[in-house]
Amino acid sequence: MLRSFLFVPGDSERKLAAASEVEADALILDLEDAVAQPRKPLAREAVAGYLRDRSAASQQSLWVRINALNTEQCLRDLTAVIPAQPVGVVLPKASSPQQVIQLGKQLDELERTAGHPAGQIGIIPIVTETAEAVFRLGDYVRDMPRLRGLTWGAEDLSVVIGASGSRDAAGALLPVFQQVQCMVLLAAAAAGVQAIETIYAHFDDLEGLRKASIGGRQQGFTGMLAIHPRQVPVINAAFLPTAEEIDRARRVVEAFANANGAGTIRLDGKMLDQPHLAQAQRLLELNRT
Repeated sequence: MLRSFLFVPGDSERKLAAASEVEADALILDLEDAVAQPRKPLAREAVAGYLRDRSAASQQSLWVRINALNTEQCLRDLTAVIPAQPVGVVLPKASSPQQVIQLGKQLDELERTAGHPAGQIGIIPIVTETAEAVFRLGDYVRDMPRLRGLTWGAEDLSVVIGASGSRDAAGALLPVFQQVQCMVLLAAAAAGVQAIETIYAHFDDLEGLRKASIGGRQQGFTGMLAIHPRQVPVINAAFLPTAEEIDRARRVVEAFANANGAGTIRLDGKMLDQPHLAQAQRLLELNRT
């Protein structure tokens, strides 16, 4: 399971080189918002070169954020980087699951042309950067083979709806963004893919990031987007179970194993049943990944 996804501007050779030394589980090589329009051709060339040089040896999962679907920039992005075999594509401003399907068809053709195995490149859409996209979250389903996760964009959504920001003075999401956050989490669970938390924009506020990361994991998110290398260690730590949680989960699993097939058990003064066992097993699996 990937915990930290670090955005890296695709037009900065210095930042691309430095990102290789960051302990992010995944890098998102950015061709969209982090790159000014005149520099996009340069960014495509740099990202494609980076992928060719590092894809085989990298311990990081290498993704590319392309420009929005149905734009000339998007087609140029895909043509440039797919032959270099990124692990996947991050699709911004996804208005509906239909766009994921459409992108998948484009990837089918590009993989075929490049001689790559079919269906290897995954897709993570950013699913809330337009207001209408929020109402399509329930349409993401399990039979979308390229879908690897769902993530969301609080900052873009705040612009679209006219909000002055997405968080209050204490760093907590405002109510409308809390609602969207919950919807993304449920949509990812329904689709059977990883739920990835949105960015924490105040990259100097590491304590605020820590609280947001821990809160995201407690709700069910399994990873988080990062916009600065210093955020990565905080996110990585937050999305691992604590020692107390691991000990508790082991005791739950052991108690069920010793219960002679009973469906319910008593532990620490509480009655536990099969959902508690599944939760404990999932936590221990997360600790191993």
